[in-house]
Amino acid sequence: MGCKRTDCLSRPLSGLFEKFGSLVGSYPLYFFVIPLMLTAALGGGFSFLKDREDNDLERQYTPRKGPSKVTRAFAKENFPFNDSMFSEDRLYDQGNFASFIALATNEANILDNGTFEDVARLNSEILDITVLNGTVGFKELCAKANGECVSNSFLEHFHTKGPTGIGYPFHSSSSGPVFLGSVLGGVVTDVKGLVISAQAVKLVYYLEDKESTADATKLWLRGFKNLLSDWKGGKHVEVSYYTSKSKQEEIDSHTTDGVPLFLITYAFAITFSVISCLRLDNVRNKVWVAVFGVFSSGLAIMSSFGLLLYIGVPFVITVANSPFLILGIGLNNMFILVSDWQHTKVKDSVPHRMAHSYKEAVMSITITALTDLVKFSIGVTSDFPAVQSFCVYTSVSIVFCYFYTITFFGSFMALNGRREADNRHWLTCRRIPTDKLDHHSNTYNICCVGGGYDHNTGAEKKQPASNFFKDYYGPFLIKPWVKGAVIFLFVVYLSASIYGCFHVQQGIELYDLAADNSHVTTFNRKDREYFSAYGPTVMVIVSEEFPYWDEAKTQQLQGCIEDFKELQFVDKEIFKSWLGSYYQYGDESHLNLNERDVFLKSLSKFFDSYPFFKQDVNLTGDAIYASRFFIQTVNISDGSKEIQMLHGLTATAEKCDAASLLVYNQKFIFYDQYDVVVYSTIKNVAVITAVMLVVSLLLIPNPICSLWVAVSIGSVTAGVTGFMWLWDVRLDSISMIIFTVCIGFTVDFSAHVSYAFVSSKKSTNDEKAVEAISNLGYPILQGAVSTVLGVSVLATSEFNTFRTFFKIFFLVMFLGMLHGLIFIPVILTLFTRRPHKKEKKELIYTISKH
Repeated sequence: MGCKRTDCLSRPLSGLFEKFGSLVGSYPLYFFVIPLMLTAALGGGFSFLKDREDNDLERQYTPRKGPSKVTRAFAKENFPFNDSMFSEDRLYDQGNFASFIALATNEANILDNGTFEDVARLNSEILDITVLNGTVGFKELCAKANGECVSNSFLEHFHTKGPTGIGYPFHSSSSGPVFLGSVLGGVVTDVKGLVISAQAVKLVYYLEDKESTADATKLWLRGFKNLLSDWKGGKHVEVSYYTSKSKQEEIDSHTTDGVPLFLITYAFAITFSVISCLRLDNVRNKVWVAVFGVFSSGLAIMSSFGLLLYIGVPFVITVANSPFLILGIGLNNMFILVSDWQHTKVKDSVPHRMAHSYKEAVMSITITALTDLVKFSIGVTSDFPAVQSFCVYTSVSIVFCYFYTITFFGSFMALNGRREADNRHWLTCRRIPTDKLDHHSNTYNICCVGGGYDHNTGAEKKQPASNFFKDYYGPFLIKPWVKGAVIFLFVVYLSASIYGCFHVQQGIELYDLAADNSHVTTFNRKDREYFSAYGPTVMVIVSEEFPYWDEAKTQQLQGCIEDFKELQFVDKEIFKSWLGSYYQYGDESHLNLNERDVFLKSLSKFFDSYPFFKQDVNLTGDAIYASRFFIQTVNISDGSKEIQMLHGLTATAEKCDAASLLVYNQKFIFYDQYDVVVYSTIKNVAVITAVMLVVSLLLIPNPICSLWVAVSIGSVTAGVTGFMWLWDVRLDSISMIIFTVCIGFTVDFSAHVSYAFVSSKKSTNDEKAVEAISNLGYPILQGAVSTVLGVSVLATSEFNTFRTFFKIFFLVMFLGMLHGLIFIPVILTLFTRRPHKKEKKELIYTISKH
């Protein structure tokens, strides 16, 4: 007959699955025991779990090739940090520090004498923290400038002059101007810029970053944490705290917190699966099939995770979401296989029934498994290491899940089939009569009689839910006016989804990786609320050799700097420039700095007078190869403002013609993800759609159906993205991982229905759709509901990561189910041509009756 359409691959595969099903049915014990032995061997890899944990924030959750990392490397090379001249603005990383925010209770003024006494007392207790048997304290570990600890100089003013005469954001002190924009929050000033009141105070204690004192510093930070977590000395203030180690410690301590949630999910999945597989017939009951179907997914997770832990693949906290996905895949596979088993003739031998079930069901399972596997394999190339680890674990788990479904679970179906063939009770395994016995009680006939089947078809009696889809839902869906309503609703849905796509928020709050009630979350939220008026101080780096003594070119450079000041999120008045200070120094010293030799020779004396500026100039020989200035950002209150700031600064730097400019702040390392997130999400969805189209063309013998399956991915993608906006889910690196992962499951329902539609032997499209819905409606509903119920426990989690997973996964499953049960069947009846008689004959070989 030859290959027609795209059946060259699906035909031999269906035959292969048929033979394999017969083999599993003939020798089920081998296929049952071998996976158990394999799991026992590979499960030992969990002993390496602690060694494989890697949740380093920067390494895992920022783009590996982010531009800010390149800029940081350039800055480190050209402007070595001087430990003896500590400057917060010149830090390349966060360094070592401890901080607390004191918030006045009842909206009082934090600067009132009585209220501020609590702050001063806490400060004294912090400075008294000692480690190593009292031999090392803050004075020995503090970051220093000019031989003195970098202190909270605001406290010195308050102790000497009280709450009056405080300027904001700069306050003039005996040692020079002090920037209070990051110290006071919720500030109200008078017309002269003097502080009238403030709601919060933030104090920071910087520690030196040296290997020789690393252990003592770690102990001191632990002492700070212990003091603040137990501190009850404030009557008028509410205190939250944070250290440079807090975020990492919080994430590290919760890597395996998803295990209890997964166990609860497992219990939910087993319960629902058992209930949905209950039968009143004591022989045909599928209770144990449901239990072992869930158990099969657990074996797959144990084996895959154990194998990867054995070979040293990092275990990131995002990997904790993978078992929920694998459970969903396993449940879906189970319901499809059970549904096809019920379509076989009960009087046939078990190997024959298994062959028929595998021929019908495993092709659909293979389609989804292949697309999921390819999708996650592509994710391994992600620029985010956390995404890579997740995709590696999930890809291998999918392989094991598929393998265990067709071996371990299939073998148990065969063993259960033998029990049914002998007409044995599902619980006691004793042979029982098929028909009710008049000389026994009703209780006996209910509990100890079974084995009935549909004598017209020779198969098991259909469940009421399946009859509902066949007799009511399917015929209702193909009515002309219902089709019109469905198409109208689809257009409305798509329009609303696209609208939501343009309003979804970007931006990440890294404290979302921590628990809601942790000190990390509390501190960062208060920091956002009270101290967002002044954002990060940004380095503007001249990254090439430049003639700063050339007045014309210097004016051009100054024009570029002024462009930065014109940005709405940059303070025009706050600006640090070694060059401006140098020209002022030159005027005071009567130097002609427009002459090259004078400019270069006078720099050393200038740096002697202003030693901090020496860190801002790379003077090598008689050339300045790089220098930097500092601008102050303002009103960076959320992630979207961070994106706007980064894009604005980068664009301003790029349009400067006077010199090659770079912008950097330590937080930009994390901001880099924004551009990568959007690009990666679009790329992943496009790749998934393309892969699904190719696989569908190879395995679904109808190109039009394959095309609509691919289109459904785009439709659900738009829907999930749009509804993310309504459900207050931001698009960030965490949601991108979850979104990319879950979106692949949109194909499952559509692929199953499309494959059943094209494989149907019915003569009209409407009849094909009814048959596909009749056979697959209940399994799809079972799979979707069981999976959503399983992951619903994540909605109660105290971790935003897990809650986000639930929200996105719920949207994917719900919208995917709508497409599989409503949109796709109607669209296939309208936009798929009826096959000719010759083509009908060629479809007889096809895999699935559904």
